[in-house]
Amino acid sequence: MNPEFVTIGKIVAPHGHRGAIRILPLTDFPERFFQMDTVTVFNGTERRDYAIESTGRHQQFILMKLAGINDMNAAERFRGALLQVPRAEVVPLPPGRYYVFEIVGLEVWSEEGTFLGKVSAVLETGANDVYSVQSPEGGEILIPALKEVVREIDVAGNRMVVRLPEGLL
Repeated sequence: MNPEFVTIGKIVAPHGHRGAIRILPLTDFPERFFQMDTVTVFNGTERRDYAIESTGRHQQFILMKLAGINDMNAAERFRGALLQVPRAEVVPLPPGRYYVFEIVGLEVWSEEGTFLGKVSAVLETGANDVYSVQSPEGGEILIPALKEVVREIDVAGNRMVVRLPEGLL
């Protein structure tokens, strides 16, 4: 499942009286905000591109001034909206690393060739992620995201091959 747009931040509030917005970064690469010239704002129903006039930091937030948003009331209308970039503009990951949106939707197969289902969610547990797989029968299989279990991920082929630990099913 490769979405057309990827969310990189959420607008949480206006900042100041000149129309700046306060953004909670939803990316592992918050420095990307400082290299951007434009951003797509998604309010839940429509997307609109805005030129970025300036970018800064305040505590854990990114501060951004968008062209044409010049006062606190105009900025307030953006509260809760998402900042997105086209899928093609995500920061490349090193080989063997994947974004959650690349994993969700993959078909999961055992090494023996048995179809186990599709990844419906990635659960972040602290020690390692766990892939929630919906089986064709409607049940859930929880697969630890470990190299000895997940033998192959082929995002382009929409396929994951796993070696299930004994007793997992």
